[in-house]
Amino acid sequence: MASSDLREELDCPVCLNIYTDPVMLKCGHNFCRVCIDRVFDTQEGSGGYSCPQCKEEFQNRPLPYKNVFLSTITQRFLSAPPNQKKTGISCIYCIHSSVPAVKFCLLCEASLCDDHLRVHSKSPEHVLCDPTTTPEKRKCSVHKKILEYYCTEDSALICISCVIFGEHRGHQVETLEEAFIKKKKKVTYNLEKLITKRENTEERIWSLQEHLRSVKSKADGETERVTAQFRVFRRRLEDLEKKVLGEITGKAERILHLVNDLIQQLKLKMEELSQKMHPLEKLCAMTSQLTVLQESDTGDLCDTEDEDDEDRGIHDKLLYNGGHLDGVSHMISTGLSDIISGVIEGIFIQKAVDILLDEDTAHTNVALSYDKKTAINTGPYQLRLDSKERFMDYNQVLGSRSFSSGRHYWEVDLQKSNNWIIGMCYASIDRDGGDSLIGRNDVSWGLGRKGSKYKAVHDKNETELHDIVPGKRVRVYLDYEAGQISFYMGAPLRHLHTFTATFTEPLYAVLGVYSIYSHILLD
Repeated sequence: MASSDLREELDCPVCLNIYTDPVMLKCGHNFCRVCIDRVFDTQEGSGGYSCPQCKEEFQNRPLPYKNVFLSTITQRFLSAPPNQKKTGISCIYCIHSSVPAVKFCLLCEASLCDDHLRVHSKSPEHVLCDPTTTPEKRKCSVHKKILEYYCTEDSALICISCVIFGEHRGHQVETLEEAFIKKKKKVTYNLEKLITKRENTEERIWSLQEHLRSVKSKADGETERVTAQFRVFRRRLEDLEKKVLGEITGKAERILHLVNDLIQQLKLKMEELSQKMHPLEKLCAMTSQLTVLQESDTGDLCDTEDEDDEDRGIHDKLLYNGGHLDGVSHMISTGLSDIISGVIEGIFIQKAVDILLDEDTAHTNVALSYDKKTAINTGPYQLRLDSKERFMDYNQVLGSRSFSSGRHYWEVDLQKSNNWIIGMCYASIDRDGGDSLIGRNDVSWGLGRKGSKYKAVHDKNETELHDIVPGKRVRVYLDYEAGQISFYMGAPLRHLHTFTATFTEPLYAVLGVYSIYSHILLD
């Protein structure tokens, strides 16, 4: 039997290693004692035992007995010297047959088999190595002596003559064993570092691939959502176009009908006037005084003048007041406003977020309702515990919910207040001093009203907003990734102002109620 085949026969079917203390079951199969005991331990309480190999069942736990014969074979196999690798190099002393060499003597420059190796000199100068077909590589190319040292200054393998007489004299040298150990240690260290770097790189690649998949998934979802929204947008625009064009056509037809009627009336009047003019023209052409004076009265022209005034009034009304398609621009403006409002709601979200006010941040002049939805300026009557989170100089309060991603909106009912400021800010906003006022710093963005004037304010920069029709409600939109905070008012929604920034911290809703007894209600 070949050695490799014998090796396979000596493997335990449980651990797949060479038998350790082999034992046999009644069914004839062999296992390591430890392996079969562990198997039977796992079968405890299952109602029976079975052989792991043939599955023969035993009612009681079997008592395996030692396989002396298999144990002897195993011990002999383990104690036998390992097979020498076939190198294709033969012993130079076995001249009658080709016997594989197991070692090469660098001094003798001879390949040796096992038998000739036993009688070979054991003196130190006879350096043995693995069989090689290039022994010259193990010798110094200058002195033809064995390479026994390593010059650390020149990173070169050298012989003893190089150390004593050659160009490496006086250099720092090491034995090959020392240099080998150091080099292996350095290579191992560098390999471990590279393995760590590769693992870190692989982890980064994995995380980026996950991010790539996430971005692609979000992009696909956003593309689908926006495509659907613009489909609705185009349909609404087409409906508005049809409506406006229909209105133009209908109004034009009404105007044309009136104008044609007036033209027909005026043509009839022209005929009447021509008939009245005819006798007068003849009379004007007469030269006889008696004939002219004897002709009948031509009639009073007052009625004609009254009719002229009436006709001129109708004419002017049609020409200057009814001849234009008034109201079309207003219809387009109103229709677009309604469409844009719908698109805005679709682009953002359909449901407002639920925000409660944080009593620990409320100024002592600000009372909160029981449901934490309403802020009321009651004046200095609130007794509260000191809190480092509380606003000390301005009647302001934060929302309890933070936003660090996504798109959200919330609404405020302001009908019982005309002196307020609302917006969003970081939790790092000052709680006392002049810079704690909303918009008076670079960590808050606000929309404010004082009387009839509106303003947007951030980092002490104020933008006055004009042509605003006061409304009862203000909607605040946040698009965190896009870096936008927008304010809208009314129904349909009218855009008031948008702040653009790069947000670096979670954002909180913030309210400021400055007139006494005024209310701000979160919806």
